[in-house]
Amino acid sequence: MKAVQIEEFGGPEVLRHLELPDPEPGEGEVIVDVARSGINFADTHATRNDYLAEQALPLIPGAEVSGRTPDGRRVAAILGSGGYAQKVAVSESWLVPVPDEVDDDRAAALLLQGLTAMALVRRCARIEAGETILIEAAAGGTGSLSVQLAKRAGAKVIGLASSEEKRALVERLGADATVDSRSEDLKEEILAANDGERVDAVLHMSGGDAFDAELSALAPLGRMVVFGIASREQREVSTAALLRGSKSVIGFWLVHLLLRREVAAPMIAELFGAVATGELEVTVGGVYPLSDAARAHEDLVGRRTSGKLLLDPSS
Repeated sequence: MKAVQIEEFGGPEVLRHLELPDPEPGEGEVIVDVARSGINFADTHATRNDYLAEQALPLIPGAEVSGRTPDGRRVAAILGSGGYAQKVAVSESWLVPVPDEVDDDRAAALLLQGLTAMALVRRCARIEAGETILIEAAAGGTGSLSVQLAKRAGAKVIGLASSEEKRALVERLGADATVDSRSEDLKEEILAANDGERVDAVLHMSGGDAFDAELSALAPLGRMVVFGIASREQREVSTAALLRGSKSVIGFWLVHLLLRREVAAPMIAELFGAVATGELEVTVGGVYPLSDAARAHEDLVGRRTSGKLLLDPSS
């Protein structure tokens, strides 16, 4: 099979398009012929080995796929790794049936980032009708779904995005206001977008100075949910500042939700149902040939994309 593998840690330049042996299924596993592989920002951390889970070499990146089983079932799956390939071995218990109304692109784009978005908005931020939520990277895969889920919950949504084109997409998806994520005075721009008021919740994934600006723009009893460190610049939080502002800073890593099957399974079913009926729009920003995985990573890190990025293993 064709696959993308790394034999040393680094940036997009370490991704190699190779011919590798087909995977052998273990006990309880099924081989999935991959139609689409999802690309996530976490993949760029995995190839550098600088994120939450320790990686081992050689490594085939990729945490989600859509495709078909040998008996013809259309499925999607979240993986530990191995998704950037034409075939992957998946535990039968982790296969998710894909409705006929949901194509391969949307199936691969929805599972990981849809679960993340739903957990961020509902379980972590606990957003309620009438509250205001600020969403970072609102034109991206997780962000664009979070915008829609927050609007369905009755919230006022402010989206951060780095270009006029991206901000227009965010507003089309339902955001009430947008802010340039590269603003020199991000806090003031956020407050201005909310009529001078602080916000009730923040979905944060960038780290660095944006963390400080957004935490200071958080209202009393507000919740900031951290689900990434894209800038790789970590921040520390003063407990006194949390007390003075009655603020919460919450971390979220999807791995822990996946360990709670009784929580994740109903969320997955709801997500696919909402996409099948047209209630939730999955924004696919681009489908790259598997051989162009390095370019896809370059575009993602360079903020040149919007929506969900996918790989086509057939090319």
